[in-house]
Amino acid sequence: MTSPLEALYPGLRKSASVKVSRAELLTSIQTKAADSVAAKAAFFEAHAEPLVDMAERLAQVFRAKGRLLTMGNGGSASDAAHVAVEFNHPVTVGRPALPAQHLGADVQLMTALANDVGFDQIFARQVRSLGRPEDALLGLSTSGNSANLIAAFEAAKRLGLATMALVGGDGGRCRDHSAVDYCLVVESSSIHRVQECHVAAYHILWDLVHTLLAQDREPGVNR
Repeated sequence: MTSPLEALYPGLRKSASVKVSRAELLTSIQTKAADSVAAKAAFFEAHAEPLVDMAERLAQVFRAKGRLLTMGNGGSASDAAHVAVEFNHPVTVGRPALPAQHLGADVQLMTALANDVGFDQIFARQVRSLGRPEDALLGLSTSGNSANLIAAFEAAKRLGLATMALVGGDGGRCRDHSAVDYCLVVESSSIHRVQECHVAAYHILWDLVHTLLAQDREPGVNR
């Protein structure tokens, strides 16, 4: 049975008492790089159509003057923040800033909610106070089982928001949840491979949304 450590460092010797050679380290790099490429190829082959669907729905959100709310835990919180920055601060010339807010950005609010009403409600409470029917909520999770994301999706669905998830593993609770409109699953047990696919997915999502919105603008006009 493969241990978690072996899964993260394939190609290395099992015994910690044996010094790892430079050749083994180089082999490990090549193995992980190949695994990363293969994971992305499999993910986009399976989810190209749903990713376009997500982009079209998110473009509708921005056309309606709605916002994108993002959320995640741990490394996925960093990805959720990254998504919000991409939309708020586009790095490509001629592409307008679009409103996005990372729900994990306010440390004081997060800790107050966690302390007073429970960690499972840190995103749901914010969705209920900030969310509008014209908005969208995007959650990222390597397992798809995060209770605080599920609670937030349920709150968002009751308010009429579009709900989107990027998850990993077998999709967890998010995969078939009635409160999640779009759920794209990286079917890998490696957290690293899942997160690498998520980064590529939301960069492509960002690009697709801007491509769709550009069709609404008059030729030669940047807004």
